[in-house]
Amino acid sequence: MVCWAKAKSYSWTYPTAVLSLYGFFANCRGAEPFLTPYLIGPYKNISEEVVNNYLFPIWTYSYLAFLFPIFLLTDFLRYKPLIVVQGLFLVTNYLLLCFAPGLPAMMCLQVNYAVVTSTEVAYFSYIYSMIPVEFYQRATGYLRSAMLAGYTIGAGLSQMLISLAGVDYFYINAITLGTVSMAFLTSFWLPMPQRSLFFKEKKAAAVGSQSQQEGPLGPDRPEQPAMCKDDAASGAEKMEHSGCADWCSRDNVAAVGRLLWQSFRESYSSRHLIYWSLWWSLATAGYMQIFNYIQLMWNHIQSPATSSIYNGGVEAVCSLVGAVASFSVGYIRVAWDVWGELALGLFSAVATGAVFLMALTSSIWVCYAGYVVFKACYMFLITITAFQIASNLSMECYALTFGINTFVALLLQTIITLIVVDEASLGLDIVTQFMVFGSYYAAISLLFLVRGTYTACAKKRNPEHTVTKEQKLSVEVISTEHF
Repeated sequence: MVCWAKAKSYSWTYPTAVLSLYGFFANCRGAEPFLTPYLIGPYKNISEEVVNNYLFPIWTYSYLAFLFPIFLLTDFLRYKPLIVVQGLFLVTNYLLLCFAPGLPAMMCLQVNYAVVTSTEVAYFSYIYSMIPVEFYQRATGYLRSAMLAGYTIGAGLSQMLISLAGVDYFYINAITLGTVSMAFLTSFWLPMPQRSLFFKEKKAAAVGSQSQQEGPLGPDRPEQPAMCKDDAASGAEKMEHSGCADWCSRDNVAAVGRLLWQSFRESYSSRHLIYWSLWWSLATAGYMQIFNYIQLMWNHIQSPATSSIYNGGVEAVCSLVGAVASFSVGYIRVAWDVWGELALGLFSAVATGAVFLMALTSSIWVCYAGYVVFKACYMFLITITAFQIASNLSMECYALTFGINTFVALLLQTIITLIVVDEASLGLDIVTQFMVFGSYYAAISLLFLVRGTYTACAKKRNPEHTVTKEQKLSVEVISTEHF
């Protein structure tokens, strides 16, 4: 009993602390804001055109190829192995940047980094499989704070080293290699989850199917924590309990297929959820494209060879402003089912203006300001979108929705890259690319302004349709108690 009580406290504080530490070191990548100047500088000596039209598209195509298989593999292997893999590939990433010369090595770098980004889903999925549901909100806050702190400190520190101490880009990459190596070592301290969201063992799946309303951490979570069970279980029993034959049996695969299909139907069961998911995919595709190529725009406006650059400081400011924008969502009292789609359209319009501003200005400081505004708008809206979707779905459905929306976003980004960026097709210069990105965001804004206006007017004319799921439940409970 004492062991169980200690393990319950351990079961959420220890994995949350270790994963937060991992998130801090993994995102403390001070060299990332200076990647483009490093590639086109004397160390790699790659032309701006090759970086823009040939090298960066490799990451997009590789990311698309890896994303969905790794999404399923993450759940099948129960998260920790994929976090360890991410840490390993982060180390490999900066070993290549520091010591591997030539264009072929940088092509391998893009494929390597695609593995890093495609395994990011394991970071948040891990903690939901480890801790009781009552700690979800606190743990998520700690994890996001750790990521933000790591990225802000890394970018800010690298900017100070470059601007104040004149440190070379190579040493910034070497320092980053040290921080991601700490992340890799930290990943081994994570305890191994005893369950997954979709690939459940036969006994757990049978119990879970009887009590779906209790969520992913319902009855299939063992009543006694795994750390106490392991002391009493023999090696043979553990092999029988989690053997590959049980995981890969036809019945288990069929059950996974049914659960995925049920989760898919629930995830996109209403127009409300479909429109929020549509904005998520459309806007994220544009955001990733701008995030990937913004350094080339900054380099076009002001060459690092002739003047000081402040990429790291700008990224640090963006992280803080984005965090404030995201944090503010929890304190805004708005009927999002009425005004949400209109808000998506309005703030997307602001982001559109910021993108056009970045494309048309010749001032690096105006371009920096436009990027801060654009990123703040995206962070604000993606927080609202994620909350709206998650509040109406179970954890299994939310995980699947996250994966599908991200996959669609990446598919759209790949199409944009293939047509606009890739040298095999149009191969446009960076300014023209940003004009295309601005037009893309203008189309998103127009779509949701029209849709949001229609939704707001329709629900104002029929206020009874604005009753939320929670309000309906409260009415049912009150009615039951009254009779």
